[in-house]
Amino acid sequence: MSDRPGGVSGGLLAAAKNSAATLLATGRTRLELLGNEFAEEKLRALRLLLLAQVAAFCLIIGTILVLGLVTIFYWEYRVLLLTVLSALFLLAGGATLLVLRRAAHGRRHLFTTSIAELERDIRLLQGAVRSESRAD
Repeated sequence: MSDRPGGVSGGLLAAAKNSAATLLATGRTRLELLGNEFAEEKLRALRLLLLAQVAAFCLIIGTILVLGLVTIFYWEYRVLLLTVLSALFLLAGGATLLVLRRAAHGRRHLFTTSIAELERDIRLLQGAVRSESRAD
């Protein structure tokens, strides 16, 4: 009889240590996954920003050159031409700002993979607790 309480106590203590080690290992893995996702998202954002800046620069220079060329071709109508083209570019810029504003508000969730993994871990742990309670 003295064997049994010691054995049960040792078994419970070993199970608790094993559960704690598993929990810590799972937590570490999830933190590493979060770090990886954060780094990927940071690189993606920097790449998009750089590409947007290069595209904007090229479009601005090209637009200025085209406007200068059109103005030279139609020199007699330069005031009317520059007024109409300025209005068109201002309207296009305003529309682009509205699209940019909508895009900024409609971003995707950060760390979706980590959240999904944590939810899966929670379901597995809840299932393990249920099965242990049924066994008792």
